[in-house]
Amino acid sequence: MDSRFDFTPTAVDGVFIVDIKPRADERGYFARGFCSQDFQNAGLCGSFIQANLSFNHAAGTLRGMHWQDSPHAEVKVVRCTRGAIFDVALDLRRSSPTYLKWAGVELNAENGRSLYIPEGCAHGYLTLVPGAEVHYLVSALYAPSHDRGGRWDDPAFGIVWPDKPAIISKRDEEHPLWQS
Repeated sequence: MDSRFDFTPTAVDGVFIVDIKPRADERGYFARGFCSQDFQNAGLCGSFIQANLSFNHAAGTLRGMHWQDSPHAEVKVVRCTRGAIFDVALDLRRSSPTYLKWAGVELNAENGRSLYIPEGCAHGYLTLVPGAEVHYLVSALYAPSHDRGGRWDDPAFGIVWPDKPAIISKRDEEHPLWQS
């Protein structure tokens, strides 16, 4: 059977834009948001043990850049279910051909897109409108002792955000600069 998704590679090795394939009729459409078999057939993680939601009151809210170190490294599939965000995956795998490269994509409620982020990549996003809601599938339980963060504006990463953040947590503002 054909996949119910289009998996489009990005500039970062292992990071994919995941587009749904809706079946439409006069009522609207129906689409799968996730299918373990389709993800596994594409060579991606198909086993997620947690689903998280994030709600953001204001446009310009920045969350990230976050990841978990091994042995609690996690794969994420991120979708914006209300509003719009600029979502970023950053490759921190030293052995990767795309080490310190990033990929950014707009995810919004209308396009139904997701971003697949493999282990070893940091994740963050900037809200583009007020009231943005973000849904994450996560492959590992949260492990506070392995939780890490990097600066959103670190010159080593060179991430080009669509706008300067208006709201950022103290924790995210104070992450140290990257040491290669």
